Parts: sequence; C-alpha cells; structure tokens
Amino acid sequence: QEQLVESGGGLVQAGGSLRLSCTASGRAVRSVGWFRQAPGKEREFVAHIHWSGSPAYHANSVKGRFAISRDNAENSVSLQMNSLKPENTALYSCAIYSGGNVYNAINYRDWGKGTLVTVSS
Repeated sequence: QEQLVESGGGLVQAGGSLRLSCTASGRAVRSVGWFRQAPGKEREFVAHIHWSGSPAYHANSVKGRFAISRDNAENSVSLQMNSLKPENTALYSCAIYSGGNVYNAINYRDWGKGTLVTVSS
C-alpha cells in the first residue's frame, strides 16, 4: 500500500489559478487519477494520467481549463487548474489506478486525504 499526499489547495477568486500536486511515498511509477467531492455531492472524476505520461483524460467540465501532468523523477502528478469557477469548489483527492474504467472511482486505491480548493465569486 502506498501513501499519496496532496498539496496546493487554497482560496482563490473566480478566474484564478491553482496547481495541485500529488506525491507518492513509493518508488514505483503508477497511473494516477484526480477526483473531487463538493459538499453534499458525490465524488466525481477530474483527470487521469497513464504512468508513462500518455494518454491523459480530463472530464468534459474541465477540458481546456485543467491539465494533468507528471514528473516521474519526483514521482508526483500535478493538476494545473486555470479559469477557476465557484462550482469547482471541492476537496480534490488523488489515487492510484488499479484497472478498469478510468472514470470510475471504484477502480482506484490508496486514496490521499485530499486538498481543499475554494473558489470565491
């Protein structure tokens, strides 16, 4: 079991940017996904990246604004978030992909505790 630690969240005004990072404790390079959960809502897929860096997938709601990337030398995965909207407010978590549909949270394991993103209007 690996430990994932997210960082980079915070309070930002609408239209602003944040860069989230997900760092793994282990040495193995794995495919990783980002999900988010807003208060009172279910967890939803945000982005996924293969261990090699390609392919990468993004939710339709964030395409063109968010970009997932990775630095395998640092064993970290980043999520660059631009043009943030109040509806992007959520707890963002990363997890290791274990196979199957990349859009389904059930196919991920070793979830981090998350980093809170708050977007003010």
